[in-house]
Amino acid sequence: MKIISDKNKLIKYIYKEYNLGFIPTMGALHAGHRSLIKKSINQCNKTIVTIFVNKPQFDRKSDFKKYPRLIQKDILILKKLKVDYLYLPSHKQIYPNGHNKNIKIHGLKKKLCGKFRVGHFEAIVDVVDRFIKIINPKKIYLGEKDFQQLKIIENFVKINHKRVKVIGCKTIREKNGIACSSRNFLLSTEQKHAASRIYKLLVKEKSNIIHKKIYLKKIKNIISEIGVDNIEYIEFLDINKIIKPYKKTKKYKIFIAYYLNSIRLIDNI
Repeated sequence: MKIISDKNKLIKYIYKEYNLGFIPTMGALHAGHRSLIKKSINQCNKTIVTIFVNKPQFDRKSDFKKYPRLIQKDILILKKLKVDYLYLPSHKQIYPNGHNKNIKIHGLKKKLCGKFRVGHFEAIVDVVDRFIKIINPKKIYLGEKDFQQLKIIENFVKINHKRVKVIGCKTIREKNGIACSSRNFLLSTEQKHAASRIYKLLVKEKSNIIHKKIYLKKIKNIISEIGVDNIEYIEFLDINKIIKPYKKTKKYKIFIAYYLNSIRLIDNI
């Protein structure tokens, strides 16, 4: 595996790659990342992973500072998976002239997480756009755990980078049901147990929510009793009506964002 931190050197290495798979990450790699990487290795000639904790997408400085950074462990994981390239850029390499405050993205940015994190999705799309321009991949692999993010990036790439295909990959979960996330490294055993109970509750009651036998307000009250510090939102949406072209079939998901102490978790079921 080639580990590269200089943008110009990276471009020299990969400019002839015609079937390059790309997995953007912020490090603290977990089973979800590994599944994305394995899919890329199976579908592409070469695979590149980036590790870059993207400061502009954090709405709180404290969240950025405490985000888990496990670079040596990450490198061992990537070597074991036989990834071809690891790109470790500095902030200056990615943002030589600051971030793009005028980037245009889909109106979905105003829903769910976007209602509480103004500018968050613009910052994510900005950094992905910059990586695409440097790497020129054929495919980008993203997880469905961050479903809103996936759909917004998918829409942006479809409009602005027509030769690049976004591959959405199923959510990978821990044995207790929690969606794999780098933030899980920050959870205590007790907090993991609470998150697991929330997941199991939503799975159990999803059908009842669809048929209006139980309402989200009641679910919210039960979740609060589990020990959640703050439920940012819990919503029930037809995902086939999120981004045009709409599909006639209905496919529902429950979307949730909540805090265990200061750790923010999201999921969709």
